[in-house]
Amino acid sequence: MASQAFKNQLILFIKSNKSNASQQKMKTPPINTKIINTLPVFLSCLIAALLVYWQNWTHYSPALFLGIIAGGLVDLDNGLTGKFKNLLFTLVAFTISSLSVQLSFHHTVALTVVLTTQAFVFTFIGAAGVRFRTIAFGTLAVAIYTILTHDPSAPLYLNSLLILFGTLLYSGMAMLTHIVFPHRPVQENMALAYDSLARYLNAKAEFFNPDEIAQLSQQQTHLAMLNSQVIAQFNQCRSALFYRMRGQHRHPRTTKMLHYYFIAQDIHERISSSHVNYHDFAEQMRHTDLIFRIRWLLTQQAHACRDVAQALRDNRDYQADPKLERATQGAQQSLDYYEHDHATDHQITRLLDNITSVSNQFAHLGSPHCEWQNVSDEHSRLLPTETGHWRDVWRSLKQHATFQSGVFRHAVRMAITTLVCCIIIQLMKLLPFTHNDLSLGYWILLTAAFVCQPNYSATKSRVFQRIAGTIAGVLVGSALPLLSVNLADKLFIVAASTVLFFFFRTNKYSFSTFFITIQALTGFSIMGHDITNFFIPRALDTIIGAGVAGVAVYNLWADWKYVSLERTATQAIQSNGGYLQAVIQSLRGGWDGNHLDYRVARRNSHDKAAALSSVLSDMSGEVRKHGHQLDDGFLLLNTNYSLISHIAALGAYREQIQQTVQDEVFFNGFYAAAEQTALLLKNMDNNDAETFQQAYGSLKQQLKTLREHLQKPACQSPQNLILWQQLHRIAELLLPCYQALHAKKAARPAN
Repeated sequence: MASQAFKNQLILFIKSNKSNASQQKMKTPPINTKIINTLPVFLSCLIAALLVYWQNWTHYSPALFLGIIAGGLVDLDNGLTGKFKNLLFTLVAFTISSLSVQLSFHHTVALTVVLTTQAFVFTFIGAAGVRFRTIAFGTLAVAIYTILTHDPSAPLYLNSLLILFGTLLYSGMAMLTHIVFPHRPVQENMALAYDSLARYLNAKAEFFNPDEIAQLSQQQTHLAMLNSQVIAQFNQCRSALFYRMRGQHRHPRTTKMLHYYFIAQDIHERISSSHVNYHDFAEQMRHTDLIFRIRWLLTQQAHACRDVAQALRDNRDYQADPKLERATQGAQQSLDYYEHDHATDHQITRLLDNITSVSNQFAHLGSPHCEWQNVSDEHSRLLPTETGHWRDVWRSLKQHATFQSGVFRHAVRMAITTLVCCIIIQLMKLLPFTHNDLSLGYWILLTAAFVCQPNYSATKSRVFQRIAGTIAGVLVGSALPLLSVNLADKLFIVAASTVLFFFFRTNKYSFSTFFITIQALTGFSIMGHDITNFFIPRALDTIIGAGVAGVAVYNLWADWKYVSLERTATQAIQSNGGYLQAVIQSLRGGWDGNHLDYRVARRNSHDKAAALSSVLSDMSGEVRKHGHQLDDGFLLLNTNYSLISHIAALGAYREQIQQTVQDEVFFNGFYAAAEQTALLLKNMDNNDAETFQQAYGSLKQQLKTLREHLQKPACQSPQNLILWQQLHRIAELLLPCYQALHAKKAARPAN
């Protein structure tokens, strides 16, 4: 019998493998998204290389290739119409920037004024939104590219025309790639979101490790930091979806991705919710298998998130792993066994219900009959990521015209950095070991422009990566004349290094710098420059440019002088008041979880929490300056995240609540107390101590009255008890929040 069973298992296994193999043969292998993203630069560089080779445009090739790079720098994920509009804006901005440099090139003072003005204006324009910020940075890069490729013997317009032609060439290939693969950017963003959600689930699983419960505070801080990554990826998804939903005719795949996005949001809200005291729960369940079952279930859900991400990248439908279903059933059976010998604990039951509902979401995604098409217009609305009206753009710029704005500070910083670099470049002409060609000295400014970031931590990281990548690139590129390479070989090197620059640009900055350095040196070689002695001048230029950028960010209106931990924490805590009000509205039955206003309130809360995480991350990089604030800062971070967790727990309950006539007294009191809690959160910074204590005392009395009501035999309800417990936990955090925020305010020196 055992032998026959084994044979049957073997036959089924062989048939399954044959079936899977035949399916794989019939299916076209998917193309990696990173390869798709580099197709426009590959095709445009190929066309440019062929033109240079056939027409012998050796003197014009650097401007052409730098135009392609500039086009890639300003490329944004958008619909076809949006890409066309962006191209029009780009061409106008590039033309103004390049021609103004050409006209002032032979006048040192005029060129310095033009570059300094452009550095301020184009950086400040970035306050209007991502599209303006991206195009503005590319425009500033074009000004420097124009200097590096300037030819005094050529017509005035030619250099600018070549850069614009390169930009048009790239943009044309980008539009062609978009037509062929219109949905892959959305799918890749969605895959990244599910990857970040998987890391978040793995971190949450550690909350159910009884051997590590002593490190609960550190685990909560880690989870809060990971939460900011999840929110950043969700924002990328929302932006990509919004650009594809503005037209009247929505592609079914866009609707499907919108469904994936809403499911990801629901999973995130449920997993971020807090239904039990984790320390007490671990102590209570230390010698049972229930806590390990829950941890295992969360781990399998993390695997499911990665499977969804891989399915999106492979351009196939997600199929739920049976292991997840078995883990879900095992956890439920473990709870049933535990409750057989113990009194029913409704908090634990609600905790497991919430986690198993996540498994149901994955089962829904993996179902062949997944009804993602049935998404109502109200539920499919997304809030615009930025405005498209010029009136609103002007209003945004006026609001940012203050040193309290990070964009304005960075614009002034960039202008001063540009001015200093221009002065250094003129002084460098007096040194005997620098290059005689003035235009190549502007490598200093190019380095400073790319290294100088609004954030000090990002700038510090780029300084060392830029220097290392450039020195390595110069070492390799300077050896080019030692090899027997013809024009075709050089063009191949230029094209390949440009493609590799874009391939590594977002994740390996030192690698991208290495390849763009080789590209630049090879381009200069094609123009006829002797690059054998480029090592010292180019290494020196890079070190000076990176050093100027680092000094500027550290000393000129550094972020820690303006980005207040107190203000950021206050905004984060106040935003939770809006989130709680949205949850209350949802519990009343007015909104469901996909209502636009509900999603906006939830996202605003998480965005503010991510901003607090970012500030603390920056401060952690400067322990000598901020070490005395870090303990209080992470306490505020954990407290704020606890608030979000308990509000999310209420939000996760919104679809199961049942309000009967007998519960009318409870719900009237509950909603009144919840509204009072939300108002206290929203006015956390405005209320003085006496006003806060009065409102807080009144809230405590309301909650006490509700608790007494629930203790009456006729009014006892597990559902209502859970609602009261969550609201009580939120209320318990109000006093620590108020004391922490106002203690920092009291400690602040008087002006």
